[in-house]
Amino acid sequence: MEREAVDGAGGELYQKDSSDKDGPSTGITTIYEVVRYDSTPLSVRHHDKDTTEPISFYLSNLEELLSWKPSSQDAFNVCMVPLAERLPSLQSKRPRTLVCHDLMGGYLEDRFIQGSDTRQPYAFYHWQYIDIFVYFSHRMFTVPPVGWTNAAHRHGVSVLGTFITEWDGGGQTCERFLAGEEATYCAVADQLVQIAQFYQFDGWLINIENVLSSASVKNAPRFLRYLTDQLHAKVPGGLIIWYDSVIQDGELKWQNELNERNRIFFQSCDGIFTNYNWKEENLEYMLSEAGDRLADVYVGVDVFARGEVVGGRYETNKALQLIRKYGMSAAIFAPGWVYECLGKENFLENENKFWSLLEEHLPTHSFCSLPITTSFCLGFGQRRFSYGKEVDVGAWCNLSVQEMQPLFVHPKLEAGEVLPPGWVKTLSCHQDAWHGGCSLLLEGSMPPGVPGVSVRLFSLQIAAPSHLLLSMVYKLEKGSDVQVALELTTQDVPSCLVEKISEPMGEPMIRTQHPPALADTDPSYARVTGPCMQQSDSGWTPRCYEVKLQDCHLQDLFIHVSRPPSNPDKEIIFTCRLGEIRVVDAAGLSAPQSRVQDLRATHVLWRRDSPEASQLYLSLTLHWSYPLQQARQFRIFCRGVTCHRAVALPSVEQPHLIGLAHAAAYRVVNLAVPEAGPGRRLEFSVQPVTRDGFMTMPAQWGRIVLEYSDRTHTLV
Repeated sequence: MEREAVDGAGGELYQKDSSDKDGPSTGITTIYEVVRYDSTPLSVRHHDKDTTEPISFYLSNLEELLSWKPSSQDAFNVCMVPLAERLPSLQSKRPRTLVCHDLMGGYLEDRFIQGSDTRQPYAFYHWQYIDIFVYFSHRMFTVPPVGWTNAAHRHGVSVLGTFITEWDGGGQTCERFLAGEEATYCAVADQLVQIAQFYQFDGWLINIENVLSSASVKNAPRFLRYLTDQLHAKVPGGLIIWYDSVIQDGELKWQNELNERNRIFFQSCDGIFTNYNWKEENLEYMLSEAGDRLADVYVGVDVFARGEVVGGRYETNKALQLIRKYGMSAAIFAPGWVYECLGKENFLENENKFWSLLEEHLPTHSFCSLPITTSFCLGFGQRRFSYGKEVDVGAWCNLSVQEMQPLFVHPKLEAGEVLPPGWVKTLSCHQDAWHGGCSLLLEGSMPPGVPGVSVRLFSLQIAAPSHLLLSMVYKLEKGSDVQVALELTTQDVPSCLVEKISEPMGEPMIRTQHPPALADTDPSYARVTGPCMQQSDSGWTPRCYEVKLQDCHLQDLFIHVSRPPSNPDKEIIFTCRLGEIRVVDAAGLSAPQSRVQDLRATHVLWRRDSPEASQLYLSLTLHWSYPLQQARQFRIFCRGVTCHRAVALPSVEQPHLIGLAHAAAYRVVNLAVPEAGPGRRLEFSVQPVTRDGFMTMPAQWGRIVLEYSDRTHTLV
């Protein structure tokens, strides 16, 4: 039998499909590898030089930008999550909120696309308050790490990269592409558009912080206009925003406002991000300068409070209050102050405090499409959980894993006050989880005579399908004698039919739905309801609900906590963990599931710690084909090894989870494998997870078997 050579790089790699054997095809490809210790030809731009892990990258100069083109090793950097629809949209005229990241120079642990083992990472998770996220660094062309784009898009937030030039070197760069022919600056703009389009982020912040010659400043608005037009044509909803720095005569002179000296740049793109040293009179002046584009003025707020600024730090709300008074958008710069200056160990507490002080000036956004599915994971944890069981020990961080985040509730207290007798708050907690790294903790109190309390988790603006299935998983802490249920509000459009009860036509009305928990249901919904029929041995309680509607909009999703009827006159203090919530269109659950196709392996690398070391390590890249619009992520398994991080070590005969992929590719890095020998084999599997968060059955998985030896096989 002939065998086809495959790109193996680290040895002699051959493959065949199992359909070559007698009987029907199993869809499993077998590859054969001879262990060698050659270097593997991986792009240093896309892979860490020490570990070969996939990494995010930036471009340092014009040459790198103009020579950029997509390669086969770019798959890891492409955002897999489409930009979610939500309201208010960017197209509305209401004030918006931009967050500019600027954390310690950027490209820290977040550069590792498949995650890292950092113990106390920085992450942003108050997405419901913001519209635009800018990944900022002082590299010339900052391409946002894909984990940030995946997390932001899941919440409907647009992501911009940064094009920055600074100092004398920046002036020379601008002279090279702006001072000459139109074709030169158009070529730069075309590359910026292609990069955003290919990696699936949403545009650029243009930050020219150096003097421009008369020729360069003459062409700068033309460059901006061309760039903006091309981006709008090729990236739906794309944005180009100009930073307040250079003025129309080429002088570097921050204005701290929109005025006649920088208006020409504002008129050539989608908005201006002002410098931070403004006063209230600057805001008042801009009312006439901006005209009907008031929302396109993003007034800069430096959270570090450097220079003569309004607010900053825990008084950033003072700046927001003034900005909103004049109906303008805000650009919050460097909110990582709470992480950099107040201590990593208290990050979650300080982050929640910071955003709770701003929330009255930040309108809440509503999700506009189904499914709504989340395990509340922030994208990092001290352990990893799966279906309520701890499956992996050790700290980890991967922003692509971050799930949809709820509206966090914090009781408002004045100085010296204590919590009232009836209250509830929500916060993220890493001590226990149903899936991922954390759960949502609800803590509260119900005074005597209060039958229950509801906590809004998500604001929705969704045209309801006729048949909804809802589910949740929760756990009550010891001593919490309460009942927990999902609560859904709907709005007539203009009439709403719930089951067989028809409401009269007239003004839209808000209704609260209390769907009963399902005891049994159609077997076609077993993916949703199967886990709801049994109690977890780790204390988690699943519940499933069915709702039938007609002509309704879904408006809000609540958790309702109530006291037992037998105990009406006692104050109830409760602690409840939410592990998972889903709201899905029942009609979509019967759709056929796609199967992973064309699973293959490339760029194989073998190594030992030293020539005398007994442990053998394997790295390789898996690639496959799958309709990405159907997938939430991919779970990667290996059979034939044991996982040193696993809580309960499986035998080599049991497949175990080795990683999560958010692209149709995964780099297996430094996997400890048994010594090469006759019959030695590993099996890798790729399991798609659907958009609504359900695991696919083995028939939809991709599988590949690697047989390896320390000498060439005799092929027959």
